[in-house]
Amino acid sequence: QVQLVESGGGLVQAGGSLRLSCAASGSIFSIVAMGWYRHAPGKQRELVAVITNGGSTNFADSVTGRFTISRNNAKNSVYIQMNSLKPEDTAVYYCNANLYTDYLNGTYDYWGQGTQVTVSS
Repeated sequence: QVQLVESGGGLVQAGGSLRLSCAASGSIFSIVAMGWYRHAPGKQRELVAVITNGGSTNFADSVTGRFTISRNNAKNSVYIQMNSLKPEDTAVYYCNANLYTDYLNGTYDYWGQGTQVTVSS
C-alpha cells in the first residue's frame, strides 16, 4: 500500500501565500511524477502543477507565474508554493503520485486525502 499525506492548507487573504507539502510512503519502487490537483465546488477536478522525477514541470495556465512546485526525491515528497493567491484559488487541493510499486507492473496513481485552501477577498 501507498499513502500520501498532505499538510499546509488553510485560510489566507487574497494576495497572500501558502505552501502545501505532501509525503508519500509505503510500497514505493519508483515515483514517475508527483503533482497537485484541485477541486472547487461546482467545478471539475483540475491539474494545478506536476513535476517529474527528472524535474520537468507543468502548470495550469491560471497559476503560471504565481505557483511553483518542487520535489525532494529522497523523501518522496512534493511541495507547492502558492503566491499572490486569489479567491478563485479556493478549493480542496489533492496530492497525486504516479508510481511503480514493483518492477513488474505498470504505474498506478495514488491520491492524498485533500487539504482545504480558502482565499478570502
